[in-house]
Amino acid sequence: MSLKKTLLAAAAVVALPVLAQAQPVSGLYIGAGVGANYLDKTDITGTRGNPAQKLQGVSIDFEWGYVGVLSLGWGLGNGLRAEIEGSYRSNNTSSFKSTNTNQPSAHGRADSYGAMLNLLYDINIGNALGGVTPYVGAGAGYIWQDYTNAGSRVSKQVQDYYNGTSGAFGGQAIAGLSLPISSIPGLALTAEYRFMMTAGHNLDSNTVNGSKLKADADVDNMNHSLLVGLRYAFNAAPVVAAAAPVAAAKTYLVFFDWNKADLTDRARQIIGEAAGARGTGVTRIEVNGFTDRSGSDQYNQGLSVRRANAVAAELVRRGVPRNEIMTRGFGEANPLVPTADGVREPQNRRVEIILK
Repeated sequence: MSLKKTLLAAAAVVALPVLAQAQPVSGLYIGAGVGANYLDKTDITGTRGNPAQKLQGVSIDFEWGYVGVLSLGWGLGNGLRAEIEGSYRSNNTSSFKSTNTNQPSAHGRADSYGAMLNLLYDINIGNALGGVTPYVGAGAGYIWQDYTNAGSRVSKQVQDYYNGTSGAFGGQAIAGLSLPISSIPGLALTAEYRFMMTAGHNLDSNTVNGSKLKADADVDNMNHSLLVGLRYAFNAAPVVAAAAPVAAAKTYLVFFDWNKADLTDRARQIIGEAAGARGTGVTRIEVNGFTDRSGSDQYNQGLSVRRANAVAAELVRRGVPRNEIMTRGFGEANPLVPTADGVREPQNRRVEIILK
């Protein structure tokens, strides 16, 4: 596997379509994760000994091992995060094959450690997953791989193993989930999958039956990691419960005949509807009376008050406490339909019942 393929895979993760606005992490944060990692089988190619002998049919399989990651990052407040990461992975050898023959007593281990620069994006899906926020990302950096007696060792006289430490550039793809801990602002649980691959490493020593040989052997480093951890953002604001929405005021219109303050059957029906709606969070009822412009200002003022009082009395008859009702008369002011003075406009002869 080549570094070029690694970086192309990582770039594909970053280039995934943005499905939603991100959950913003703003400012400095730290993170840590631990878990298990699986190091893929490696074929060992190259040469050993002097004169150099070509290595063929040599491979090592590894057991599941452990992984630890520490990161320091900065959230841009728009879903994007950039972080520096330090990591350590270790895997014991599970089987060793030399010249296409399985060898007894697999021995040794492979360790890798290094640093990467990651770019991540938090995907805001609201409360679809109960507050969980998915994120994706990719990283690039430098990884050292250290082989310690990795191979086969039956005894001091029967052995075939490799040693060496080598650094190489690498990349990784990241997919994870975070869940905020509401009792501690800024703290979140994380769960991640990471695929890491490097450009390859070189081992410089091969020990065969007690003889140490110079080697120029190449090994792969493809790793799958599963981690759980914590992330803490330093400047996160406390989570404040959202205020209950304030119900919009609802208005009912009661119309009157010309120069009348008497309630029609239709008017009583509308007032009944308003009284029935009172139990839906209403704390105050305004009853405002109006007239058209066909009389004097003084007369119309009194008529608008009589109309408001008639509606208020019907509300009380239908079970609304009088102390919840505020009545006012506006005369011919605030017409529903603007008209010239003296015009008998039916829609201006009204009372507005406003539930608040």
